[in-house]
Amino acid sequence: MHAILHALSIAGSMTWEITWALILGFFLSAVVQAVVRRSTVVRLLGDDRPRTLALATALGAASSSCSYAAVALARALFRKGAHFTAAVALEIASTNLVIELGVILALLMGWQFTLAEFTGGPIMIVILAVLFRLFLTGRLLREARYQAERGIAGSMEGHAAMDMSIQRRGSFASRLFSREGFASVSHVFVMEWAAIIRDLVIGLLVAGVIAAWVPDSFWRSFFFAGHPLAAKLWGPLIGPLVAIISFVCSIGNVPLAAVLWKGGISFGGVVAFIFADLIIAPILNIYRKYYGPRMAAFLLGTFYLAMVAAGYVIELVFGGLGLVPGRATAKIPDQGVSLDYTTWLNIVFLIVAAALIANFVRTGGIPMLKMMGGPPSETTPPDTPPDDTHAHHGGHTH
Repeated sequence: MHAILHALSIAGSMTWEITWALILGFFLSAVVQAVVRRSTVVRLLGDDRPRTLALATALGAASSSCSYAAVALARALFRKGAHFTAAVALEIASTNLVIELGVILALLMGWQFTLAEFTGGPIMIVILAVLFRLFLTGRLLREARYQAERGIAGSMEGHAAMDMSIQRRGSFASRLFSREGFASVSHVFVMEWAAIIRDLVIGLLVAGVIAAWVPDSFWRSFFFAGHPLAAKLWGPLIGPLVAIISFVCSIGNVPLAAVLWKGGISFGGVVAFIFADLIIAPILNIYRKYYGPRMAAFLLGTFYLAMVAAGYVIELVFGGLGLVPGRATAKIPDQGVSLDYTTWLNIVFLIVAAALIANFVRTGGIPMLKMMGGPPSETTPPDTPPDDTHAHHGGHTH
């Protein structure tokens, strides 16, 4: 019983430590998603040129999603005409380059990890774009498109299909501060929380259990903490593999990353671990349903290579610049609630969240929660698979 209470205490303390940051991040994300229409996003992502991929990355970073919703959104954009590579770039950015992730990394592990995440994300996207250009064949992409058009359910398709942006015309300010704007922001805010809450709770509980029950000596041995060079080589290789079997994704893996960092994983290994939220076992199964087994295997291989490579680059660059922090800077909160700046920030942002939730309920948002896990209404499976004479590539017919 003492061990269980210790694990729950750590999980609860972590939750209290990051609550205000999550609310702030999701609020800012809701503002962006309320103003930017989904049709605009699709129109801007029609190819895989560097400028388009940079725009996809920026749009993803300005939004926010749980990993499941991000994967479903990428398929929805792909089906509507976005280039596959651009859709994947937005998928990566919307889970790994968002505000709340950066703030939580800074709170639990240090600002260096925030900088590393926001530096490594674009590096990973560039590496993936190159790998896709070299190895993604037209045949594999045609198979993926045919499978995507079948509309097989994975997770969060209903949420991904919803466009909750403000439809009225006018300037940014007039749209945002209108009654419709407040309703739209509250809808996006609550829906994003509903999508992320399961993964966040699981991540906090897993991190609490591991921090409380797994001795530091195990992690030091597992990550070769006593051998600096071996640890730097091993960390980016093993980090994504630990993520795959942990079943924890999105922001929920940051508390676990803090535990692994305290345990001895390398700096680059932490970065690679956090990136791997998009190849955990349940999401690999969703890739199989969305795009077929061959594309799922292709995504696993290319994502893993890009994560490992980005981890090595970050390890080399940040180590060379002396930006790798000491492990003592990472916090595994276990002191519960105390009267400090975190408590006051939590009070303020919980009031903001309560106002948004109240408006969500008042403006008819409850039925949306029931639809978020269902299939999109426009799903229509094709009658026959495409042949080679009408091959689609990235939303364009050749």
